Amino acid sequence: MANQHDDRFDALIVGAGVIGLACAWRAARAGLRIRVLERDVPGAGASGVAAGMLAPVGEATWGEEALLRLGMRSHRAWPAFAGELAEASGHRIDFLERGALHAALDGDEAAELRRRFELMRELELEAEWLRPAEARRVEPRLTPRLAGAVSAPHEAAVDPRALVGALRLAAQASGVEVIEGAEVVGSLTSGSAIDGVATAGGREHLADRVVLAAGAWSGAVDWLPEGVRPPVRPVKGEILTLRAAGAAPIDRMVVSERVYLVPRADGRLVVGATVEERGFDTSVTAGGVLELLREAYRAVPEIAELEVVESAAGLRPGTPDNVPFVGPGDLEGLVLATGHYRNGILLAPVTAEAITALLLGEEPSAEVAAADPARFGAKVEAL
Repeated sequence: MANQHDDRFDALIVGAGVIGLACAWRAARAGLRIRVLERDVPGAGASGVAAGMLAPVGEATWGEEALLRLGMRSHRAWPAFAGELAEASGHRIDFLERGALHAALDGDEAAELRRRFELMRELELEAEWLRPAEARRVEPRLTPRLAGAVSAPHEAAVDPRALVGALRLAAQASGVEVIEGAEVVGSLTSGSAIDGVATAGGREHLADRVVLAAGAWSGAVDWLPEGVRPPVRPVKGEILTLRAAGAAPIDRMVVSERVYLVPRADGRLVVGATVEERGFDTSVTAGGVLELLREAYRAVPEIAELEVVESAAGLRPGTPDNVPFVGPGDLEGLVLATGHYRNGILLAPVTAEAITALLLGEEPSAEVAAADPARFGAKVEAL
């Protein structure tokens, strides 16, 4: 019914990916009344095509120390987060703490990996340099041409689709209302503050806060003024899922300079992911598939024997500095939980914790300061 609205909520969360649902679950557990609005179905965006790597050590790079600290804090929170989620949802998420091998497949890659390993040591991260023979004792199916590897024993992975399902169940069990097919088409304002949103069909939703968790679409939502939209852009990534007749050919994640391979408990092997600036294009291309299979074969030749069961493309929410936006937006009542780029699954616990704190009027952890949306100035412009 046009112009109909429900009772007021403590917060509306726009977007039902891993970030939006994690925030909803944690906020509801803290006693807040939450409604989630999703224009499609939960996990329809990047969450549904992610590999699910929880690998902050392997992501360490120069100039991104603040992002690393944020990732490490969230990584430490993951075991408890996974356990609580499994109990709350009664749903498996295949959280696997098997570690990762970061592999160099030729001399040039070995030189670059050695540089990155020295950075890991400087940052006091837990990592070990392995000679080729040592790495192949750990993962016998690695290519004999391996030039060296770094072991990151505490890196982990989770199945993002199972994670979305578990988060939805846990959120709903905590009182969260999740509405599918609810496309936000307008904002409701009271003075200079956002007071809620309107969805297609004329339904109005009122709340004290509106949390934008729309992933790659966050910078393009036309229901917010242009100067208020965060500078989030879509970054395309293609990904493949292979399947073995029995167990996957590797036990832990294998990451090279151009590809990563993530085993699942049921014998699937996820291979990803290309990086392209293609706007909102989600087509799967022959070139992308070729690149993934070629690079995966260079690392683990046995993948040639596996069945290809799925190819997909998703849109990562990129930001100018690769750091997400977690905190108050430029409109009173607006909160941002977006721009997580390649680390949305990893950063879900710390983001949910920070958003819950903000909704309760509390201070988030110190590491979250790096993700303050105000770091680009008083106002941010859409790209």
